[in-house]
Amino acid sequence: MNRSALLQAKLYGIVDLGYVDPTALVRVTAEMVEGGIDVVQLRAKGREPGEIRRWSENLLPICREAGVPFFVNDHPSIALETGADGVHVGQDDASMEEVRAVVGPNLLVGRSTHSLEQAAAAAADPRTDCIGFGPLFATPTKPDYAPIGIEEIRTVHRRHPDLPIFCIGGIKKEKLPALVATGARRVVIVSGILQAPDIAAYVRSARSLLP
Repeated sequence: MNRSALLQAKLYGIVDLGYVDPTALVRVTAEMVEGGIDVVQLRAKGREPGEIRRWSENLLPICREAGVPFFVNDHPSIALETGADGVHVGQDDASMEEVRAVVGPNLLVGRSTHSLEQAAAAAADPRTDCIGFGPLFATPTKPDYAPIGIEEIRTVHRRHPDLPIFCIGGIKKEKLPALVATGARRVVIVSGILQAPDIAAYVRSARSLLP
């Protein structure tokens, strides 16, 4: 799978163990896929690598059958060993050089960015396949990061038109029209999806609001 698949993506969903019990991971992922999610990432902060590997192995076939890229958060070696499509790393994680040394040239690699400067650095690095840009709004998922707001969304897209940019951070379905109006093309939704009473319907509705 290459970067072009991410350029076509609109809605990126994160299966976050902060919101989902391990026993519900398979069901939640299947419902996200049913609703038309474009990318799935497993985020399991503070969990044992063995657990993350097992969960990844359980979720990957669901995504693979539907042709949905599956990313592992923070763990390049687990992404490689399980056959995931990609890995996503933060600014405080390993360098892109170190990540590529682990996963090789074929896995997709995403990078979190929190400013126009960080986005530019990621875009200039050919080892980066996509970025998360945010957090746009305050979010319990990233309590240590101040929200950057929405003013720079249009600028980051204009400067890096060939880079898949996923706006992230405190985004719910209700905010999508305003974000689209400011130039957002792709978004990440976490708690809005995971806490929805009907996950597939929420995903379907949110995706319909994106250009």
